[in-house]
Amino acid sequence: MIITTSEEIARKRIVKTIGLVRGNTVRARHIGKDIMAGLRTIVGGEIHEYAKLIAESREQSLDRMVAEAESLGANAIIATRFTTSVMMAGAAELLAVGTAVVVEDA
Repeated sequence: MIITTSEEIARKRIVKTIGLVRGNTVRARHIGKDIMAGLRTIVGGEIHEYAKLIAESREQSLDRMVAEAESLGANAIIATRFTTSVMMAGAAELLAVGTAVVVEDA
């Protein structure tokens, strides 16, 4: 599966536009990670615990979007975007959206 943020793929031609596909996940913070992150805010630096949580959320959202595109017969997703929203204190949604297409060599 080719996934891109652009609206076209080099050396490929879009032969069919299938439509919008998406994948999302809602994740909550972990109290243990919150404690470590709180300590890290005192001394500064990257908060690895949250960076890992976001990376895992991004991959799960992408996986779910790809699964939907594959089930519709797509072999590529163009115009991919990510968005987040806070669901409640300590929990957030990460959403991946794109346009499922069928491409072939140009």
